Amino acid sequence: MPLTIPTLDTRRYQDLLDEALARIPVHNPEWTNFNRSDPGVTLIEVFAFLTESLLYRANQVPDRNRRKFLSLLGVPLQPASSARGIVTFANERGPRQTIVLNEGIEVRAGEVPFRTERGLDVLPIEARAFFKRPLAGPAPELEEYYRRLYASFRGQPASTDIRLYEATPFPPPGDAAVQSPLQAVDQSIWIALLMRPSDAPNDSKELPKRLDDVRQQLAGRTLSLGIIPIVADASRVLRPTGPHAEPTDALRYQLPSVPASGGLPTALVERVPLYRDLDPRTTTDILAEPGVVELTLPSAGELALWNNIDPLESGAGDFPPALEDTNLADRVVTWLRVLAGTAALPAQLKWIGVNAAMVSQRAHVINEVLPGGSGEPDQVITLARRPVVAGTVRVRVTANNTTDEWTAIDDLLAAGPEVPVQDPKVPPGVVQPPPAPAKVFVANLESGDIRFGDGLRGARPPLGAAMRADYDFGVGRAGNVGPHAINTGPALPAGMKVDNWDRTWGGADAETAADGEKQIARYLQHRDRLVTASDFEAITLRTPGVEIGRVDVVPAYNAEVPQHEPGDAPGAVTLMVLPRTDPLQPDAPRPDRFFLNTICDYLDPRRLVTTEVILRGPIYKPIWISVGIAVVAGMAVAEVREAVVAALRAFLSPLPADGVQTLEDLTTVLRAPQLAERRKGWPLRKRVVAAELEAVVNRVEGVLFVNSLLLALGTGGSQASIPMTGLELPRVAGISVTVGDPLDLDRLRGQSPEPTAAAGFVPVPVVPTEC
Repeated sequence: MPLTIPTLDTRRYQDLLDEALARIPVHNPEWTNFNRSDPGVTLIEVFAFLTESLLYRANQVPDRNRRKFLSLLGVPLQPASSARGIVTFANERGPRQTIVLNEGIEVRAGEVPFRTERGLDVLPIEARAFFKRPLAGPAPELEEYYRRLYASFRGQPASTDIRLYEATPFPPPGDAAVQSPLQAVDQSIWIALLMRPSDAPNDSKELPKRLDDVRQQLAGRTLSLGIIPIVADASRVLRPTGPHAEPTDALRYQLPSVPASGGLPTALVERVPLYRDLDPRTTTDILAEPGVVELTLPSAGELALWNNIDPLESGAGDFPPALEDTNLADRVVTWLRVLAGTAALPAQLKWIGVNAAMVSQRAHVINEVLPGGSGEPDQVITLARRPVVAGTVRVRVTANNTTDEWTAIDDLLAAGPEVPVQDPKVPPGVVQPPPAPAKVFVANLESGDIRFGDGLRGARPPLGAAMRADYDFGVGRAGNVGPHAINTGPALPAGMKVDNWDRTWGGADAETAADGEKQIARYLQHRDRLVTASDFEAITLRTPGVEIGRVDVVPAYNAEVPQHEPGDAPGAVTLMVLPRTDPLQPDAPRPDRFFLNTICDYLDPRRLVTTEVILRGPIYKPIWISVGIAVVAGMAVAEVREAVVAALRAFLSPLPADGVQTLEDLTTVLRAPQLAERRKGWPLRKRVVAAELEAVVNRVEGVLFVNSLLLALGTGGSQASIPMTGLELPRVAGISVTVGDPLDLDRLRGQSPEPTAAAGFVPVPVVPTEC
């Protein structure tokens, strides 16, 4: 039956006062002055106030009991969620140089703090977006005039079809992009990257040199492009593989491809502008939700514009739109073209801007002093600010002049004992597995409570130990602020401004105890049942009798059917499981029949009748790596080589760094799947990229730089990347680390080299279709 809060006493201050005054004639008839000036009445008012306070506290007891019941049932209240948004930075009056802002820069909307989620380059430019809006109902004589004028210039028949347009700022004034989707004649948005007004010289002769200086500052930098889409369809599709969509390729980002001479050919038929595509990096589907696209700009020479455009060519065809304002036109450094792959682009986008960053609403608390350790089991400490942002709590415990950082986990039942003891269930002669970490704690994000272990499951903070905490906290629904509300930043450099063009979203207050009670039946109904992907992972990890190192859940996938992808087999769930250790293959463990049978016996009574569960081990794909490095002077070459080998093997390992997947990973699975997959080991279906391996080698201490890195399969030459499909994982078949040039792959594999024909190609830019 549902829990209801009984009200022990409904009387308030005025009720208590009136009742006491009504009793005076009965118990003391001689008292006739009931005015507020009477000292006796003043005393009655004081006692009525105190009594009301006592009744208020008494009425809170049932609510505390309700929260305790939820805690005993293991049904935590949902914490408040932090709002998110997009902000843009503008270096208006600062130095003419790119300023790098790190992750976590604080910006504010009044007293509400936000922090950037990624670092970015703030380029010393101004940006204006335009699109070619068709001219509505042009006069026939005007259209005929431009048709003949364009035909005479291009040497084409006067019957050539043309469409007149006007260069319109994007988004247009009055937020028209939301009220009525707009069309562009070329399905593009053109972003003019402009020199700042403060950098414009007074002498026009200095203008080319000043533009070249700005291009030097932009060369090789990352342009962060913020995009807010218009999502007309309010529905969302949760596919079998999860709600996280892959980044879309529906948009293309192009810069002008200007010849080395800087001019177009003299032949009219060859005067067609060419563009080069930029490689976008994004973690979101920017046509489904707001996000930031990172574009790496080319060298300064490739940021130029054509220097011989005829006035009749300006804005025509695939040339950038013509700007009537000469002050803007003179300050154009280059144009960025955002091209749609399908429908007209302005009908899909609401806003676009540069120097953008995603922000989340949170404030950071550093070094908060907590109550000292009591040495008692299950010590609970409450943080001063809440709700706490998930994954941000760090606790440091200082005892006996030694400071240790304790780790946050999801469940204290997964913690190790305070004093390591041998497991009596393990037979003699078998190597004891390493114990789980004991210096751990559990954080309740909604209440801000930090709970430590009882000694058997998790260590107890020593008596008198000093404890400090770092964490982030939010304000819930108050983080949903309106447009242009985020306009200050205490840590921003001088001359820099911040703004949010649109409102923030996603902030919500914490769940109440009454709302939490409604989830009890649903929570208990799915307990210990294989329903969701997280259920499969959590229950499989708790299988008794086996040491599981890793579990990967692939919904709607049947590994037994060739050429199948996740989502092709509804009703089937494939579990890829790895043991924690394998004496036969320590670097590539495989499950044996006993291992799989034990898991099957445990999962069978817990799965749904209609679910087909397939347990499989991985398919290892052997790869060969040969790398040539330069060693820092004074470092031992042998030690650096071994460190490089160890770093590459750890990076490509199928198991986590500590050799076991813990239950604390389950929270990360729900919050950030892309991070959780990496914590398990090498993710499924992630290709091995040579450039990524080079970055790993470069981070090894003692490596000055990488000369070259060769990556290959068992046969064939070096490859830039090796794909992994299905349940494939990479297995390092051989590594060679040499000082200087890398060892030949055939010698590394023990094969005789075979002559191969050199294959290569020259990328050709796509020539856009003329209007």
